[in-house]
Amino acid sequence: MATRERLRINMDPKEGAAPGHRVSRTKQVVGAVAIHSGRRLIVSIGTAHGPAPSVPSRGQHTVWLAMPQTILIADDEQNIIKLLRMYLHEEGYEVVTARDGREALERFRADSPDLVLLDLMMPEIGGYDVCMEIRKESDVPVLMLTARSEDIDKIVGLEMGADDYITKPFNPREVVARVKATLRRREWDRRSSEAAEPDPVTIEDLTLDPASRDVVVSGERVKLRQREFDLLEAFMRHPNVALDRERLLSMVWGEDFYGDARTIDVHVAWLRDKLKAAQPKIETVWGVGYKLVPSGDAA
Repeated sequence: MATRERLRINMDPKEGAAPGHRVSRTKQVVGAVAIHSGRRLIVSIGTAHGPAPSVPSRGQHTVWLAMPQTILIADDEQNIIKLLRMYLHEEGYEVVTARDGREALERFRADSPDLVLLDLMMPEIGGYDVCMEIRKESDVPVLMLTARSEDIDKIVGLEMGADDYITKPFNPREVVARVKATLRRREWDRRSSEAAEPDPVTIEDLTLDPASRDVVVSGERVKLRQREFDLLEAFMRHPNVALDRERLLSMVWGEDFYGDARTIDVHVAWLRDKLKAAQPKIETVWGVGYKLVPSGDAA
């Protein structure tokens, strides 16, 4: 039999979603829809057992659901979980929680969150190892929560694949602001990828194709993560141009990036390692930043 649910929806995906919601472009519900005031609709959803039943309506409609975005909070301190959950709920996010690293991975795989708030020091499996496991499966944003303020701990977190870090004690409003900024950047990346892609770019034996998200060195495909790919594209579209860290952050991470500019150094180190067989090289411009130099232009 069919299920009947009350859902918040957006009639037009181009209008975007409310804060804390994502417009799902993959989940369309086709059925008999009773239209009420505003954007609150009652949708009769067909199930595997049969189509949606008839209800008084204006006919058959296809609606785009505004799905609440899901945040996974993984922390062994219950008071932190309660505090962050309260603030995130107020902003319209769905929240799932985990008290140790093993449970965090289980919840991640079961709930497919849109963003992970991950404590560094957790029982069972530590935050670094959890982050590495997540990165093997997904490029979902990971914000590290850490009581350690030393630079080396922050850099290691970035090297493990974290997108940003937040030092305890923190203001929960700042955490929410960083969550929003990170998800905005991710949505912008998604929309950019759906737009008309620029042409591939080739420098010597290195080719980057934005449409397929492929990077090829001398005919061999090189696997890059999302930010690595975007950073390489910024370099390849500006060969021999010295790009400072702030400009690279703006080009790749967006204007509202809250994190440390040293994340550029970490990603450049990853790119250098993965592209060591390529003829063009990413060189350090002391006091400025980095530039991509073809082998024929190297000093």
